[in-house]
Parts: sequence; C-alpha cells; structure tokens
Amino acid sequence: MTLFVRRAEPRTLYDVVCDASSALVIREYSSSFGLASRLLGEPVRGQVRNVYALVRVADEVVDNPDPAIGTEAREQMLTWLEDDVRHALTVGYSANPVVHAFARTAVEVGITMDVVEPFFASMRADLTERRHTPESFERYVYGSAEVVGLMCLRAFVAAPDGPLDRARAYDALTPGARRLGAAFQKINFVRDLAEDHDLLHRSYFPDLVVEEFCDADRDRILDDIDDDLAVAAQALPGLPGSSRRAVCAAHATFAELSARLRATPAPEIRRARVRVPAPVKLRIAAGAFYGGRS
Repeated sequence: MTLFVRRAEPRTLYDVVCDASSALVIREYSSSFGLASRLLGEPVRGQVRNVYALVRVADEVVDNPDPAIGTEAREQMLTWLEDDVRHALTVGYSANPVVHAFARTAVEVGITMDVVEPFFASMRADLTERRHTPESFERYVYGSAEVVGLMCLRAFVAAPDGPLDRARAYDALTPGARRLGAAFQKINFVRDLAEDHDLLHRSYFPDLVVEEFCDADRDRILDDIDDDLAVAAQALPGLPGSSRRAVCAAHATFAELSARLRATPAPEIRRARVRVPAPVKLRIAAGAFYGGRS
C-alpha cells in the first residue's frame, strides 16, 4: 500500500495549470469522452479527466506511429512514467503536469498502486505480445480497462454527494465498474480490428484469425460484450447523482456501438471503423441528462 502525502487546500497555481493540461489532453484525444464527461459534477469531472489523461499519455507512448521510436525506448519511457507516478503518489508532486494532476486526484479519492501497476503491465504487453491466449487476454483487459473503471469509481464514491460508507459502496459497485471497462475495451478492439492487425500487428481476441473474421466471429464477441454491458447496467442506479448521468451516457453510447457493429457485415468492420454519429451522441447525452437525475 502506497503512503500518501496529504495536500492542503486551496490549490496552487501549478495545480490549476496541471488540471488544465489534463483537460487539454482529453479534449484533443477523445471527443466522445469529452461529451460524456461534461455530464459529471465537480469535482468528479476534473478528477476523471486527470485519470484519463494519464491513460492517454501512456497509450501514446505505446502506439505513437513514429518508427524511429523502438520497443526498447518505449519500454524505458513507460518505466519512467510509472516511476514518476509512484513517486508522485508518495510525495504529492511531479514535474510532469499530467502525472501531477493524476497524483492529486489519487490522493483525494484513494487510488493506489495496486491498480496503477496492472495498468502499466498491460501497456508493456502491447510492446511485446502480438497474439493473446485466453489467460493473457483476461489479464490484459483487466490492466488496460477494468482498473481504469476502478480508478473512476474511487472518484465517484468520494464525491460530495457520495455514500457515507465509501468502502462498502466501492465494493458493491466494483463488479459493474470492471465489466463496463471491459465492455468498452472489447468494443474498441472490434472497431479497431483493421488498424490493430494491419498497422500495429496485434490480435487481441484469443483464437480469432483476423484474416478470416466473419459474422459468426462478430456475433460471438458481441454476445460477450453485451453480457458485460448487462452486468454493468445493474450498477448504474447505485452511482451518486454526480456521476450517474455521465456513466449512463457512456454505457448507452457503447450499447449503441455494439448494436451498430452487430448490424455491420464482418468484411466492412475489417475495412472501416464503425462510429456513432454526432447527432446520435447528443441524443444519448440528452437522454442521460434528463433520465439520470436524482
């Protein structure tokens, strides 16, 4: 268990700048996340952005297309980044604005290295593992996605309108948070099938021959994803009002993606990334806003 240095409020100018840096990362990298995050109440909105900004930076280290950056250099950058996070969780500061913002959030809501370490392990796996077994796939999805859901859950239950017994609520909502994170990751694997295989030379789903991807493969994978989404849906009513609408919107968006993928022929999925049109995203966000009020 990492020992945290508790920081006194109010925030310093550096804290403000670091939070703004994380917000910029999210705005530039993910329009869908940016839309859903606007439904979060503060301070949860800023905290979740700080979590996802670190995730995006680590992902960029792994997937940056510059061929001049070799595997060894990427591994070293990941090690530096993880070491910086570990140090920042101990002393409360980092010279990296995104790491600093993440560490402040971690201290505030109770994120510890027991979920950070599996995340970096999955990022490293992307540098060396080209195909997955059922065991390595489960381990990868846990580290790359489920723990991110758990980090966000820490922020949700620590919100001003959160439950009095945070630990009990966190334990009760953990299965839903993990399954929602898993569903998000698996849907993105399907959407990015062509890029992952053709450009990054990765194949995530065990026993899937990407060159022979067919409608039966699509439906088998989506059945598993829809099961994840169904379990996650059961946890939504238990979330505080400050996070429920945003998580409902994210859940509904990925359920829409699952439906659109199921309606798309497998060869087309292999050629182009399936998306939810912007007007549909706005409709989903509006439905979550009005339907998810306390």
